[in-house]
Amino acid sequence: MKRLIISLCILTSIHCIGQNNTSQFIYFGRTFGKLPALSYGMGEDRLGGAKMGYIDSNVLLKIVDSAKDMYTVQLSKFHSALIEKSYVKPDSSSPIKKPYYLTGSFISKGDSLFDYVNIYLDEKLPYKSWMEINPSKIMVDIYGVQSNTNWVTQLSSLKEVKNVYYNQVEDDVVRVTIELKHAQHWGYSISYKEKFLSIRIKRQPAKLDIRKMVIAIDAGHGGSNSGTAGIKLKASEKEQTLLFAKALEKSFKKLGVKNIIMTRQSDTSFDNKDRILWLQQQNPDFEISLHLNSSSKESIKGVSTYYKHIGFRPLTSSILKRMLELKLDEFGNIGHFNFALNAPTDFPNCLVEIAFLSNVEDEKRIVKPSFHTQVAGKIQLGIIDWLNNMK
Repeated sequence: MKRLIISLCILTSIHCIGQNNTSQFIYFGRTFGKLPALSYGMGEDRLGGAKMGYIDSNVLLKIVDSAKDMYTVQLSKFHSALIEKSYVKPDSSSPIKKPYYLTGSFISKGDSLFDYVNIYLDEKLPYKSWMEINPSKIMVDIYGVQSNTNWVTQLSSLKEVKNVYYNQVEDDVVRVTIELKHAQHWGYSISYKEKFLSIRIKRQPAKLDIRKMVIAIDAGHGGSNSGTAGIKLKASEKEQTLLFAKALEKSFKKLGVKNIIMTRQSDTSFDNKDRILWLQQQNPDFEISLHLNSSSKESIKGVSTYYKHIGFRPLTSSILKRMLELKLDEFGNIGHFNFALNAPTDFPNCLVEIAFLSNVEDEKRIVKPSFHTQVAGKIQLGIIDWLNNMK
């Protein structure tokens, strides 16, 4: 009977670990779908649970528990995460998994556009990344792995990467540190390229001139996603954000900016994950997303800017400072925000919640064309301030 149970476990890619006459079932799966993400826990708000970040497809996951629509993933001995079940498929490879995997050589090099740090791994394992500042660094934790790295090569073709090194911070966690030459983070992306975990790092533009840059403008909501509505004039968020976006586009063009990317030019539906994937393909220098806020308390009003990654905070704080010149109340500069378009690490981004549609005074200003022009001008000045601070 024991042999039969073991055979069934192997055939179904589920491992049975027997101890003291008890059995624990461990399921191995692979990530797939649009932007799979690891989450810290089961807690959530209207934007979803707090996320560690997106990970690549076909990453091997060790599933140890299930609750509602989430799997619990054992990343390493002392670390776990959650992932939505819809982003996991059964692992079709051999069901016999190693107790740990190994890193190999690192090679860091540049091409005509980007720097790359490539880390050899003998399996596509889960990872987490984050930004650090003062000095600027990209940090990557790779889980379920032990170091067998004796070569960390850095070629002279690197333009943005200053140093690359690693530490075995736990028995089965390798931490990679990528030091950058500039204080401002310009973005990075992580994916698997065959047997390598590849971190692609954006370089600081050669000229910090807004007219020479590729700028993405996102008009929030649209189509079937109408957003919130005004309390008295019943102004529609999706309609007003498009008007603000077009005013900002006009302001940039008047200044001489030629490369402007608009996520929408009309009242069309565009899923946020599809926006992210599309923007990643367009590779803008930075992105501004325009929304209008709402609260159950009609007295709350004012402007706010949002970021998720600390390396992008300088852009958001510069824009907020200029927006406050419009005599709007300050709702704040808010970090670790869980909005989808703040999540990408690929390029600096800023969510601007221009004002509150749920406040009578703010709503009156929101619908005025002159206010659209004023907001566009202040956002533009905030971006110029941000660029000038780097010179």
